[in-house]
Amino acid sequence: NLWLAWKMKENQTRYTFLAKKEKLIDTLIYSSGFFGLAMTIPQITKIWIGKNASGVSAIAWLSYILIALVWIAYGSIHKKKPIIITYVLWLICYIFILGGIALYG
Repeated sequence: NLWLAWKMKENQTRYTFLAKKEKLIDTLIYSSGFFGLAMTIPQITKIWIGKNASGVSAIAWLSYILIALVWIAYGSIHKKKPIIITYVLWLICYIFILGGIALYG
């Protein structure tokens, strides 16, 4: 049946498009997660190497920790590796910053 073959081809094309789109979004998430983490390195350096946490808000970083935990739970429930990996790495950074605030704040 010609109509059925056309419909199957249309579905395959749509699936291929969505798979490529999902892969692009995954790549963007990994990239933004990496660059975002890299941008927190100066904050971590200031606190841990400079032993100075003045002007760094513990409440803000604690809030980021709570938000990261929610994202990790979401990623785990929906089995989204990019979300899980990104927010676990963020969580580690947040904990370093919050620990530094506790020590040097």
